Amino acid sequence: MKKPKAHGDKPVAEMTLAQARREHRRLGEEIAAHDARYYQEDAPTVSDAEYDALRRRYGEIEEKFPQLSSSESLTKTVGAKPSEKFAKVRHAVPMLSLGNVFSDEEVVEFVARVRRFLGLSEDAPLAMTAEPKIDGLSCSLRYEKGELVTAATRGDGYEGEDVTANVRTMREIPARLEGSPPDVLEVRGEVYMTHADFFALNARQEEAGKTLFANPRNAAAGSLRQLDAAITASRPLHFFAYAWGEVAPQLPARTQHGVIEAFAAYGLPVNPLTRLRHTAQELVDHYRRVEEMRASLPYDIDGVVYKVDEIALQERLGFVSRAPRWAVAHKFPAQEATTVLRGIEIQVGRTGALTPVARLDPVTVGGVVVANATLHNEDEIARKDVRVGDTVRLRRAGDVIPQVLGPVLEKRPADAAPYVFPDHCPVCGSAALREIDAKTGEADVVRRCTGVLVCPAQAIERLKHFASRDAMDIEGLGEKQIEQFFNDGTIRTAADIFTLSERDRTQLKKLKDREGYGEVSARNLFGAIEARRAPPLNRFIYALGIRHVGETNARRLARHFGSFAALRETARAAAPESEARAEINNIDGVGPVVAEAVADFFMEPRNEAALDALLAQVEPTPMEAIVASSPVAGKTIVFTGALARMTRDEAKAMADRLGAKVAASVSKKTDLVVAGEGAGSKLAKARELGIETVSEEEWLELAGRGA
Repeated sequence: MKKPKAHGDKPVAEMTLAQARREHRRLGEEIAAHDARYYQEDAPTVSDAEYDALRRRYGEIEEKFPQLSSSESLTKTVGAKPSEKFAKVRHAVPMLSLGNVFSDEEVVEFVARVRRFLGLSEDAPLAMTAEPKIDGLSCSLRYEKGELVTAATRGDGYEGEDVTANVRTMREIPARLEGSPPDVLEVRGEVYMTHADFFALNARQEEAGKTLFANPRNAAAGSLRQLDAAITASRPLHFFAYAWGEVAPQLPARTQHGVIEAFAAYGLPVNPLTRLRHTAQELVDHYRRVEEMRASLPYDIDGVVYKVDEIALQERLGFVSRAPRWAVAHKFPAQEATTVLRGIEIQVGRTGALTPVARLDPVTVGGVVVANATLHNEDEIARKDVRVGDTVRLRRAGDVIPQVLGPVLEKRPADAAPYVFPDHCPVCGSAALREIDAKTGEADVVRRCTGVLVCPAQAIERLKHFASRDAMDIEGLGEKQIEQFFNDGTIRTAADIFTLSERDRTQLKKLKDREGYGEVSARNLFGAIEARRAPPLNRFIYALGIRHVGETNARRLARHFGSFAALRETARAAAPESEARAEINNIDGVGPVVAEAVADFFMEPRNEAALDALLAQVEPTPMEAIVASSPVAGKTIVFTGALARMTRDEAKAMADRLGAKVAASVSKKTDLVVAGEGAGSKLAKARELGIETVSEEEWLELAGRGA
């Protein structure tokens, strides 16, 4: 019998649609799992380079097969959840992440992409700044009337930790700005520690018998995020300012470079290696110079960041879900080392995926001690022929956890046997299978536990996801508490969370009498649960853990359907080729993969029963409109034809800001069609269905009334 083939190494250009769909799905799940380990568990299992490679391959598949494209193609969450130890600060302007490039050719393409979006010719002037990418902890400083009032970490990009008292101990950060800054000025930058200070701190830690820090970045993060500001004051931290958040009444300059110069005039530290450049080649040349200086710099950097200089152009370019279109980070190459593979441990995620993790002899790679690495899946292990006992080559690019490149064959022990991947779940003993595509006979690269309803690993992880900050956000019901409640049988389903207080009243041993709890903590937990009985619809959808439905797609589904009942009714009827399936598929940015996953979820009877039990306890509420006064808020819009005043991407971004839904094709549910020059079949269909159509000028006038 022919062994099913997976496509993890197959060039995207050679893939069929069926192969691409499976690889696209696998990559999405793998990226989501890595995000959970990095952001939620603080225990990453891949390097920056390998994580970036996964995202890049995902994007290449969508570029070749646009029908697979969805808003979840790259995970939209940024950073990590704020710690419960600190008070929270809501960022007035989100602190988002940056896209990455790794080659000179990609820099050229980045510049070309910016020009295409803006409609600029190749010879039109386009200035950009180039600045070192500091390897530290992102921080936002809010000044009002020149006085420092708040300092916060990036957190998850929308909400960070209040570290004001700690930042006030940093001598480089002024308590009062010099000159005449704006009335409100949020300065963003990086907190870091120099190499000399890092080694001195670790020497003191060792002398005191305390844990050593892995690298300067961890030392800086650990020092800033102290509950005792006196500890922060005892550790020499530094800061570079390079961006901004909320500013009122206006920025001090209309260029990136001009604002950075103003920061310096206000007394804020800025990086002296920031330069203004005008071509892709000039950007690359500066990158090379900084790379040569890297070893001699007193602080760690992991690349160079390029930003469009003119702020008006930045505003036109706007953002994708997780990063600005007008900036990108050009990362440095990875670093390598060798060590011994001592074991392979299988971890089971909330979707049942079995993920192999390499346990290594600790080794220093680029100044960081690492002991674990992901091996992705059984095909990857077989392809590289990695065996327990092997000396393996590792690559690291910015993270503690490296990539396993392969074995050093000449050092292989004589008794090293090929690794046999388990065909049963190590947690519950259920069969672990690789799904076979009925049409192609090809196997999914991921092996999954089939014990969906009985596997503790899946149930616990799903409950953790449900209660997590970005989902239902139930304070006090963290990973440790869920594991405890699940293992003692107190909480086995999401609905059980909301009956906890009622059941506790009938128990002989109350929650307040358990270890780790008391009268106040028990009351606080019950209060936190009660406060989530009317969750925002998008959070509720995301909390359900539907495959391929992350935060962004949950928002899109919530905005499109308006209520959970409407989503559920449509999804129940969303058989293949049905009008209901087409409606979900037609939501801009969703696509067929997500539509299939949503339909599958709601058509599963066991899920329906669990939903009925949950909905007896909670009532999801509609999302707030983005712009309440917008005349197009809540309407479904289709753009067709060539637009003269803006690019198609700019038009879609404008509609989204105004609370409209952008669809890819015209249907009975379309409210408005914006027709540019040369509009064809979509315009004809709109007229046939009696749908309102407007010109580009009329659209701009309509949009202006809601701005």
